[in-house]
Amino acid sequence: MMSCSKPVILQLRYRGSRYFSAISLISLALLVAAVPARGAEKLKIVATFSILGDMVAKVGGERVSVKALVGPDGDAHVYEPTPADAAELATANVIFENGLNFEGWMSRLIAASGYHGLVRQAAKGVKPLKAPGPHGEAAVDPHAWQSPFNALIYVSNIRDGLCEADREGCEIYTRNASSYSAEIKELGEEIARRAGAIPKEQRKVITSHDAFGYFGAAFDIEFLAPLGVSTESEASGREVAHLIDQIRREKVKALFVENISDPRLIDQISRETGVKQAGHLYSDALSKPDGPAASYIDIMRYNSGLIIEAMAGTHAGR
Repeated sequence: MMSCSKPVILQLRYRGSRYFSAISLISLALLVAAVPARGAEKLKIVATFSILGDMVAKVGGERVSVKALVGPDGDAHVYEPTPADAAELATANVIFENGLNFEGWMSRLIAASGYHGLVRQAAKGVKPLKAPGPHGEAAVDPHAWQSPFNALIYVSNIRDGLCEADREGCEIYTRNASSYSAEIKELGEEIARRAGAIPKEQRKVITSHDAFGYFGAAFDIEFLAPLGVSTESEASGREVAHLIDQIRREKVKALFVENISDPRLIDQISRETGVKQAGHLYSDALSKPDGPAASYIDIMRYNSGLIIEAMAGTHAGR
């Protein structure tokens, strides 16, 4: 529960046998009114990665302080926690994680930190998709935030977690969540209109790893990737050759590398197919604050713009 600093207690000084005059008392009251009170301490939140941290900050507003363990351009798939991360968790009021097996290192970190507070999964309630795992087996796709309609579930879970930790702020969290959800829903509908204008046979996209399955399901786009749902996986020569054949056969125009991925594999595919790369997508992490994808809304608007232009064949490429 959030706490406030103790009120300042001012005592009247006794001068001889009399108190201050009425004028002195009025002056003292005005002085007290002019002293700014210390604000309430903010709820300390730890989020596992930058995109989720941004969502929590939008719902929490001024009542929360958010620390993302995996920052901008970071890869949560292969992240190695530090002692400083354990220290952050030990003093947190709430921890938000994605869930869906995205943060395989998180349970060990929580145990090491000694944290026993609230832990909430933002993706709780999302209908999971399956995709190739790091060893070729079928695995749960954890990238549920790539669908703005799933993001509405994230926002609801974040609101409920914050309300549980801070009952007094629940009205604020509810109001923030409502306005944020309206913004996300409007953007999702806009993307659907633009993507729907692209002929069905052109809605094919190549990315570094299989991070856009939920985006594809939301907007009827086929995403192909040499790697599975985790950047830990490695593509075999046979798989890459098959993908190159498919790109040539189906005349795929949209080819992207991601901000968290090694670009060499996509570079190879680009050279062998003659398809120019359409740019960088932001899949698992925000960009730096001065970049084009510094918030979740920015990511969805930026990625969708590039993807739609590439499918339409109107991008410049490189």
